[in-house]
Amino acid sequence: MTTPVLLAWSGGKDSTLALERLLGDERYRVAGLITTVTATYERIAIHGVRRSILHRQAETLRLPLIEAGIPPQASNDIYESAFASALERAREVTSSDVDHIAFGDLFLEDVRHYREAMLANLHWYGVYPIWGEDTAKLARYFIERGHRAILSCVDTQQLGAEFCGRDFDTVLLADLPTSCDPCGENGEFHTCVHDSPLFAAPIPLERGERVLRDERFQYVDLIESAAR
Repeated sequence: MTTPVLLAWSGGKDSTLALERLLGDERYRVAGLITTVTATYERIAIHGVRRSILHRQAETLRLPLIEAGIPPQASNDIYESAFASALERAREVTSSDVDHIAFGDLFLEDVRHYREAMLANLHWYGVYPIWGEDTAKLARYFIERGHRAILSCVDTQQLGAEFCGRDFDTVLLADLPTSCDPCGENGEFHTCVHDSPLFAAPIPLERGERVLRDERFQYVDLIESAAR
């Protein structure tokens, strides 16, 4: 029997790689996606991607989407409460007794320990499909496999603001400073996937306004193109 599993979906490349890995693993059946959304801004938390694009991603993946809504600058307690509520709703939405959730984490031990502690309190279990893999190889694989993404957010304390809005491609990988993880695992950048072999159809995007938040995080507003 396969185990139903949710995927913590950020809309970016790492969660896409985790999804691909889960879909190829006969032990699991992906029951749905769960995403943290900053409700006031109608954006995916941290990544800054419009909620409408998130919905298009779920639609083209043909997977149910469960949202955990939080306010801006939410505390850990508020986040954990919203996430716990979303996990409960997921059981109703997916009509299953799902109690496993997968993350696209790669190597940050403190993040994994935090997740494990939170899940243990809720009697859920974590799954980490791409944990410990070589991030340089993963970055190249993502591109070679035909996945396509745009850098939606850059931490300017770790990477130049000019990288925001660039395609995640081989040219970008060659331009990244040696201090930057190729997958941005240390928070150097975040991405929005707009095309993938997993998608039923690509999501045409245009680059809009650029905004610097907290005098540190450079965002680009990605907008759905009229072409569909």
